[in-house]
Amino acid sequence: MALLSSLGTVFLVEMPDATFLAILVLATRYRALLVWIGAAAAFTIQTGVAVALGTVATLLPRTPMLIIVGCLFIIGAVMLFREAREHQTDDDAEAEELAEAEQKVSAKAKPATGGKVIAISFVVLLFAEFGDLSHLLIISLVARYEAPIEVFSGSLLALLIVAALAVTAGQAFLKLIKIHIVFYLGAVLCLLLAAGVAWDVLTDTGVI
Repeated sequence: MALLSSLGTVFLVEMPDATFLAILVLATRYRALLVWIGAAAAFTIQTGVAVALGTVATLLPRTPMLIIVGCLFIIGAVMLFREAREHQTDDDAEAEELAEAEQKVSAKAKPATGGKVIAISFVVLLFAEFGDLSHLLIISLVARYEAPIEVFSGSLLALLIVAALAVTAGQAFLKLIKIHIVFYLGAVLCLLLAAGVAWDVLTDTGVI
């Protein structure tokens, strides 16, 4: 359960994320495989840090910790619903985000080959992910399920799949998939996770 929840949640959150666009832009400048390797290394570290923080959170008293986790899931749902509405009503939203990603990448993406491409991709993506919604959700998932290995595996697999899609079919994906639908699905999943946490709180406190 923890693995599948992590895989689905992180995948839906990351697909329309700025990180996806950054990988797409890097793949237009460099060899796709090298960009993916750099992204994979960055994601591995990011996921490991998030899982470690989530594991620390499990040391807190269970009920207050679950309440905080539930609030984070609700915040995530609200943020995703807002993004969905923005993309649904603004046809230029995706183009603006892609242009912003190109601007950010251009500052660091100097001419390079081989190992330098991996290093550039690693640096660009390592710091792009820390503190964003998916990072917070991974921490929350670890605290929710108390299954760090499963959450790490599911989250990292989701990120690796997203990176692979970005470097191989990023432009096609943006043309074929309605981004606001992905945001809505992610928001619904966050609400379901929040409902599961609420159930745990009610059962732990003897209300149910």
